[in-house]
Amino acid sequence: MTVSLESVELAAAVAAAAVRSRVSVPLRFPDGFTADAEVLTFSGLADGKEHLLLAFGDWRRALGGQSARQHSPGEREPAGPAPLVRLHSECLTGDVFGSQRCDCGPQLREAVERIDAAGGFLLYLRQEGRGIGLYSKLDAYALQDTGLDTYEANLALGHGEDERDYTAAAQMLAAVGAGSVRLLTNNPDKAAQLTALGIDVAEQIATGVHLSPANRRYLAAKRDHTAHTLDLPPAAADAASSAVVPTHEEMLARVDGLVPGLRARAEETERLRRLPDATIAELQAAGVFHVLSPKSVGGFGMGLETYVEVVRRLARGCASTAWSAGHLIEHVWMLARWPEAAQSEVFASGPAPLAAATGAPAGTAERVPGGYAISGRWTFASGVMHSEWALLAAQYDGVRLQCLVPLADVELLDVWHTAGLRGTGSNDIRAERLFVPERRALDWERLGAEDNPGSLLHRDPLIHTPMGSLLNMVAPAAALGSAEYAVEIFREVVLARKVKHTVEERQADSPLAQARYAQAYGLVATARLHWQDAVRVVSSSHARRSSTLTDDERSRYRLSLALSGEASAEAVRLVLAGSGGSVHRLSHPLQRIQRDVNVLLNHAALTRDPILEQAGRGLLGLGFSVPSF
Repeated sequence: MTVSLESVELAAAVAAAAVRSRVSVPLRFPDGFTADAEVLTFSGLADGKEHLLLAFGDWRRALGGQSARQHSPGEREPAGPAPLVRLHSECLTGDVFGSQRCDCGPQLREAVERIDAAGGFLLYLRQEGRGIGLYSKLDAYALQDTGLDTYEANLALGHGEDERDYTAAAQMLAAVGAGSVRLLTNNPDKAAQLTALGIDVAEQIATGVHLSPANRRYLAAKRDHTAHTLDLPPAAADAASSAVVPTHEEMLARVDGLVPGLRARAEETERLRRLPDATIAELQAAGVFHVLSPKSVGGFGMGLETYVEVVRRLARGCASTAWSAGHLIEHVWMLARWPEAAQSEVFASGPAPLAAATGAPAGTAERVPGGYAISGRWTFASGVMHSEWALLAAQYDGVRLQCLVPLADVELLDVWHTAGLRGTGSNDIRAERLFVPERRALDWERLGAEDNPGSLLHRDPLIHTPMGSLLNMVAPAAALGSAEYAVEIFREVVLARKVKHTVEERQADSPLAQARYAQAYGLVATARLHWQDAVRVVSSSHARRSSTLTDDERSRYRLSLALSGEASAEAVRLVLAGSGGSVHRLSHPLQRIQRDVNVLLNHAALTRDPILEQAGRGLLGLGFSVPSF
């Protein structure tokens, strides 16, 4: 803040206070550090508040003979070394309860140790929330959860950005004879106010940077908005960010390296009805779950093209793995769209929290103090066998909410007994009046919008795009990769297989087999072209503002994905029909591919008839009769 008092008035104000009492207090912090403080109280403070000065270490030596010499009114020359001083504004949430939304608690702990070693004073100033008070600070937190930064939230509440006045601090320092100080702070306003109030700031010493996933945006706002001396890591909130982000080609090379192991474990995956632990470990080691995670939390922050190619290539090894990994990657991206309070929880343990998401059917929610109580049974929870969190849809008063809950709080129902995609373990979830705090319940429309809360936290372009366009991408990519794998196997079969009741030495010598292979190969090429066209339509929309798809674009990309899936399935059917009876043994990959693709074709992203109808309406300019298309 700007000090507006005249210098004479300032000098008079500083001279008015006096020490009223002193008491020794031994301190012990939660980490075991101890220090002895002499706590001083004052009379005559300008604002009438009960501020404290805590003297540490050899503070008398640090003061030296400062009060002995004075050149002119308001100008002092220290005769001894200046004491180390911190002006610490009270923060109940950080200092007492250990809140990670700010850096106050760690700064207090750091300051006591440094001042105790050097000799000096910690002034504990009763100026909660940069002077706006505790309740207003908590109100500001709620606004920050909607996307405002710490300063914008104060202004929105009708307060100043920073209402702190350090007149009382200058009075306290003057009362103990500290006319010159070495100020321990990152805040230039503190030094400016003390100087204007007649206290010489001989040196400004920065505190450490106490960074956590929960306070990165808060610290960045202080650095960028009020010139705090904070040297934050350029693109990450934790140590995971130090990892090198792979290029598109490097990421795909990592995935290609996983394919042989996925093929070897495909039968085990079906038998377990979930991904084997070895598969999850390999996916994590390759950074697969980091693909869409924001760079600011240590993820790779990659684009749509990389994401869908990862799914497609995983499907060349195992469709169940491609399906599960594709959705788990996508759900990390969904979590990054939430407000900061929720993200601080889910990203606290790393840049790729695993979560299942399901809205079929939506549960029910009722208002309770502090949040909602949700009940329901949710189906098709893909990725649930490997998740820590669940994203569940619930209806409240005509609003569709997405509720973020720890998986440990819900009941998992083992019902995934299917013909295809057996290894995905997409089981059901059940909950009865499960409490969901306000910070972990969000309007689905707000979550899916271009200006979602996470778009204010992360710069990654994909975070700023409507959510619907990505939700249809996994099934077509998995179908295409599966079909490519089937044609690869078919090539090996026809080049080696001797067909009964024929004169050819191998099937590949038959003109009919040659034609069948060519047709299957061509169908996969067709599927690939349709798929690439759909990806191109969606990807091009991400480069513009607004990135919301037009009706024409939505029709084209959904139609292209459906036609791609249809061509993939037809290629697999041709391959199976021409590969002999032995491929229907459960040990043969082709029968598994056929079952997986058949199930994929029943997904909403590939269900032919409704897609053709709505795409036709959109292409003809008639508008969609299904709003969610």
